[in-house]
This record gives sequence, C-alpha cells and structure tokens, in this order.
Amino acid sequence: MGNIFIIYLGKLLVYSSRLLNLGQGSTWPGHLALNLNKNFIKDIVNQNPNLKIILIAGTNGKTTTGKLIQTILEKNGEKVFQNEAGANLTNGIASSLLLHSNILSTIHYNYAIFEVDEATLPLVLNEISPDYLILLNLFRDQLDRYGEVNMVAEKWRRSLEKLTKKTRLILNADDPQIAFLGLSQGGASIPPLRWIAKRWKDNTFFFGLDNKKLITSSSQHASDSTYCPNCSSKLHYDSIYFSHLGDWKCNNCGLKRPKLDISEYSYYPLSGIYNRYNTLAAVLLAKRLGIQQKRINSALHEFKPAFGRQEILRVKNKNIQIFLSKNPTSFNESLRTISDLKAQNLLFVLNDRIPDGTDTSWIWDVDFEDFVYQFKYIIISGDRALDLGLRLKYCGKPIIHDSQLIIQEDLKNSILFGLNKTLKSETLYILPTYSAMLEVRKILTGKKIL
Repeated sequence: MGNIFIIYLGKLLVYSSRLLNLGQGSTWPGHLALNLNKNFIKDIVNQNPNLKIILIAGTNGKTTTGKLIQTILEKNGEKVFQNEAGANLTNGIASSLLLHSNILSTIHYNYAIFEVDEATLPLVLNEISPDYLILLNLFRDQLDRYGEVNMVAEKWRRSLEKLTKKTRLILNADDPQIAFLGLSQGGASIPPLRWIAKRWKDNTFFFGLDNKKLITSSSQHASDSTYCPNCSSKLHYDSIYFSHLGDWKCNNCGLKRPKLDISEYSYYPLSGIYNRYNTLAAVLLAKRLGIQQKRINSALHEFKPAFGRQEILRVKNKNIQIFLSKNPTSFNESLRTISDLKAQNLLFVLNDRIPDGTDTSWIWDVDFEDFVYQFKYIIISGDRALDLGLRLKYCGKPIIHDSQLIIQEDLKNSILFGLNKTLKSETLYILPTYSAMLEVRKILTGKKIL
C-alpha cells in the first residue's frame, strides 16, 4: 500500500510540474519516494524480475552511451526507458522507476538503462544487481566532491564484491583503473580483486581502440591514471589516444591491457575519439545481447545526440552546437573535435555550482595552448568568466587580439553576441560546464530539463 501511495503522489506532482513548466520531475519525485520509503528502488526492482537492468558509470560519456544503447534496443523492437535527463543520483533512478511504473508498481518494459554518478555507483549497487554493468572511464572531475581518481576506483572495487554472477561487465580496456577491475592476469596483489576476476572471467568483455591514425603524439596534462593499479609502478604506453587511455602495460609486474573484444566499428554517429569509445561500448553490449548487425547499423544511422552532447539547435537561422565540457579531459576532447570541424566562433561558459564542482582550478590543466590560436572569436561567460579569461591570457604568448577575446558575463547577451558574430555558413560552438549547459538550453529552447 505504501508504494501505491508514493507512485500516485509522485505522478501527480510530476504532471503538475510539467503542466506549469517548472521542470520534468527527473529528481525530486524520487527524493520524495526515498524519504517515504528508503527501500523504494529495491522494492520496485524486486517486483519486476523480468526487467533487465543496464547500469552505466564513468566520468565522461554516460548519457551518450545510454542513449546509443536505447536507440539500438528500440530498433530491435524492445521497450526501453532510462533516466534520460541525466539525473544520475539515487533520486533520479527512483524518479525514473516511479514514472515508468503503474500504480501497482508493475513496469511494462523490457529494459531499464540507468546512468550512474561515479560516487553514487556503490550506493546503487546496494539496491540493484544489474544484468550488465558498463564502466567507461575515470578522470578527475569535481575534486571537491569525488576526490582523486584512485579513491573512486577503490570504492568501485569494494562495491563490485557484492555483485552476483548474473552481472556481466563491459569495461574500457584502455583505462588502466577500469580494466583492472576485470583482469585475471598479472597476479593482482589484492585478494578480493583476484577473487572477483576469477568469478567474472567468462562474464567480462573489453572494448578499446586499436587505430594508429588516432594516436596522439604525446601525453596530455590531464592524464590521471599513469601508474599501475596493481603495483604502483609507472606504466609504459605503446600508444595514447587521449589523457591516460591507450595501449598500456606495466614492465614491473606484467599487468597489461587485456585482449579487446571490439576495437573498431563501421560507423560512428558522433564526432570525436571519445565518442568512438561510447559507440564501441554500446555496440559490444548489443552484440552480447545477440542483436543483428543490420539493426545495430540502422539504429546508429538514426541516432540523435542527447541534450548538450553535440546537440545542434537552430536559432535565428544559424546553427548552435553544444559540447558539454566539464573537466580537463572532456574540455580537451571538445576542443580537439571542434578544431577538426574547422570551428571559427566559440562560447565558453564556466560555472562553479554544485553540479559543476566548486573548484575550478582544473581549467589550468586544459590544453588551450594547442587550439585557441586557430579560432576567430572566443567569447567567455558564466559565473567564473573572469577566471577563464585570465587562464586564456596565460597561454604563453599573446593568445589573440583583444577584439577577438570577449568576456561577457551575462549568458543571454553572450549567446546573442556570439550569434551576431557567426555567419549563416558557420556554426557557433558552445562549450559549457553542466549547470551552464542547462542554462544555455533553457535560454535557447525556453524549457527546463530537470
């Protein structure tokens, strides 16, 4: 009876919120549900044993990978839902379950896809034993909240011990911390990890890149996991694709990148090397589910990006493309991608709110020097616009003429200024942090996401 009341009340509040354009109800119905019943997530999942659950965790790429998988599954005739708004904490997952349940707590879907915040993954694994767990990467992000990468990895290791044999792991082999979670080679020095690796030996699958054309010439400032997760020795790389992702090995203990189950695909729906990883993760999962290649291909060709992830909006007869850039690695890859797209006009938006992380010192680890000289106009906005402007002034040589570097703290005015500087044949590229991306979309579409 308790969950019936919770679901009824939650649906009523969501309907009212959407009717009044106060938000989509992606988080607070779940917050209410968990306050009324702390076991709400577990209860709903247990009442729907036929619902297959896919969890996706990692610093970058969760939303895109989730939508890629959803697109492929739906093309295969499956009924799928996910926490689409990027509400990746426990309240977001609870909200998603609430919204897709009927009043009797029954879910008439085949699959649920939940992207999960890095710090929240251990909490979610206490409530859900997923059919598939996809781990994409670990980079420095919101240090004030998460701590360093190795701290997050250690928490993940401990939480994986609680999983049953039902769970299949799909891991990024190019990230040493992620790959180590599923490796059975190298004589892991931590007994629980050796036990986990043996238990999952036949249930772990790896994706990664093996393309000489994509190799970077050197490591980046934003490299995070360059030491062996087994013995702490410095790793050797035969190739690096970006940050610390590449073909790695430890010359001390013998740990090395595992054999790849997939390293290439015929079509990538989004630009950028980082989106190759997202695509490979989604395709590997689809293949493990036995989905036919032609349906995978068809779905990828019909794929449309999630909000803020290379999403294109048409405003005043001009194109605006949004690249969420929320940490050193994602910012570097956004810059590299728009450089390949011959970008001319940029708008950087830097906020320091709770969803972004209050410590913005990470901007000094972004490799601006490698890219900024080729752009025609760079506009800077957001709560910490002046900090980012200072960072660009310290690129090592005169970055660009002052008339080409514009600081406009009012976000709406900065977008209008950028559009005025953008020709109809060009695109205005916006690189915002997370809360800034939500603001940008609200200004451009008039709708709130969360």
